[in-house]
Amino acid sequence: MPELPEVETVARRLRDGLGAPTLLGRTIQSAKVLWGREIGNLGPRVFERRVAHARIDSIGRHGKYLLFGLTPGTAHAGRPAAKPESRATLTMLVHLKMSGQLDVVPEADAWTKHARVVWLLDDGLALRFDDARKFGRVWLTDDPLAIIGKLGPDALEMSETAFVSRLRAKKRALKPLLLDQTFMAGVGNIYADESLFRAGLHPERLSNTVDETSARRLFGVIRDVLDEGIRASGASFDWVYPGGNFQTNFRVYGMTGKPCPTCGQPIQRILVGQRSTHFCPSCQRLKT
Repeated sequence: MPELPEVETVARRLRDGLGAPTLLGRTIQSAKVLWGREIGNLGPRVFERRVAHARIDSIGRHGKYLLFGLTPGTAHAGRPAAKPESRATLTMLVHLKMSGQLDVVPEADAWTKHARVVWLLDDGLALRFDDARKFGRVWLTDDPLAIIGKLGPDALEMSETAFVSRLRAKKRALKPLLLDQTFMAGVGNIYADESLFRAGLHPERLSNTVDETSARRLFGVIRDVLDEGIRASGASFDWVYPGGNFQTNFRVYGMTGKPCPTCGQPIQRILVGQRSTHFCPSCQRLKT
């Protein structure tokens, strides 16, 4: 599943037009929902109607969610002007889940086998949401907190002080805590394993036993690993999320049985909180 670096890469590509036209400032001429369950909080036809003629004014991210700031359109030929109360700024949120891909393409290339939602844009372009496994979701709301309000601070926005105090106030194994999106939004399996290894902390260690110095070190390592992942355009494994290179920098994730790059001991794989977890039993000793 794409994590913060992969989602941030998508946001930057759509916003900055890296290798494709930018979405910023473009008008959604119309939208077509091809898989109704992809829309999380509205009926497909209501969604199509509300996004039609909206202008895309911002593209951001919180945790693993993409956020598109939309200004609803005014009157167009054959379409009445929206009522004033319905023209408040909207936010469209997208979660890629396991196989979602968002791409700006020529309209003729939008209607692929796995296209679930297509937004037709100006200049003959389209925003296509491909989602082979159909787990992705799209929401449209005038209150984004209704969708993401329960999430914790974004991992790149959270302060060191808040991280340390929140971490040490809990009594949970470190790996599940880092994956808990209500604690901190954006970190997933890959970046949690890599961060805990670089910080020298066992994934099953209880968070309330981590001293302040180690907690601060973990905070810095998480930021470094996420930044490194962003610079590498995320991690890629197969067709689900192509284009990233961070997998070439993995030190423990997916390295079961291979020598630890620090001490040479074999990397082990265990289940922690029902999640596959990779670590070095020598460099990351369990302390209670």
